Amino acid sequence: MVGFDGTELNPDLRFFIDTLKIGGIILFARNLIHPQQIKKLCRSVQAYAVSCGSPPLFIAVDQEGGVVARLKEPFTQFPGNPHMRDRQDAVRFADITAKELSDVGINMNMAPVMDACPPNITSVMAGRSFGHDPKWVSEMGVTVIEHLQQRQIMAVAKHFPGIGRTTLDSHIELPILNIDFLAMESYDLLPFRDAIHHQVSGIMLSHILYNKIDPRWPASLSPKIAKDLLRDYMAFQGLVITDDLNMGAINKHYEIKDIIKQILLAEIDIALICQKGPEIERSFEEILEYMASDHAMRSKGVASAERILRLKKKYIKVQMNGN
Repeated sequence: MVGFDGTELNPDLRFFIDTLKIGGIILFARNLIHPQQIKKLCRSVQAYAVSCGSPPLFIAVDQEGGVVARLKEPFTQFPGNPHMRDRQDAVRFADITAKELSDVGINMNMAPVMDACPPNITSVMAGRSFGHDPKWVSEMGVTVIEHLQQRQIMAVAKHFPGIGRTTLDSHIELPILNIDFLAMESYDLLPFRDAIHHQVSGIMLSHILYNKIDPRWPASLSPKIAKDLLRDYMAFQGLVITDDLNMGAINKHYEIKDIIKQILLAEIDIALICQKGPEIERSFEEILEYMASDHAMRSKGVASAERILRLKKKYIKVQMNGN
């Protein structure tokens, strides 16, 4: 899944779709002018994918409300998760947001934030989290998930296994969290467990190094976290997606060849690259190379493709050319 420059179907997007066979796009302020332009953009990229014989695309946006809301007025503006007072606030946010996204052709919201922020630290997520109590975070987040998905917008819970305890911004550098699994299970993981129970479409992995779980790889590249914990222990069978691989926590420390290898080993379905650059084409080439040369990698890749197609068939109402 890639980001791009521009506000319409352009040569870069055509190349991503017809040659690199991307699974989706993510929209940012640089791509968004007004509702009619967004609708035209979404329709044109979907039509082009179908014309290339490909399945329809995930079209995603970060529309959490509050400080992270890519769609500005005339889209409805909400104060954000910390300001939600009751379940009805969550219902209203999700119902209105789902309708507005659907109206312009967006089918995936990178929300809700399911990170619980302990009260005794200055969390990097304080302005985006539902709060300190994981049960409250769970109740609000599950309500958002259910009401987005009832209106055919895929919800993506983030940032697994939880970044509420961190104070360093992973956009800039790689945070290291010294906390064991038992402490996380009773606090950080509770909202994600409930999201899984309520059939959340996707879960986004954090760029945090949880060194008492995996001292080598951050969650977004970790088989111990993405496969052993999320897939096997927590029994999540939906879409697993990395956070943006352009972020400093990753691109300052790891080479793209190693990044893609870890993503495949960890049974992660989507590598998210939000900025135009050579990493997009190199990622595609690395995926092809690993899958051609390693039978186990190919099997994992086929399983990911099957998960992706199941979700697209369920949520995206675009002709899939028999796929």
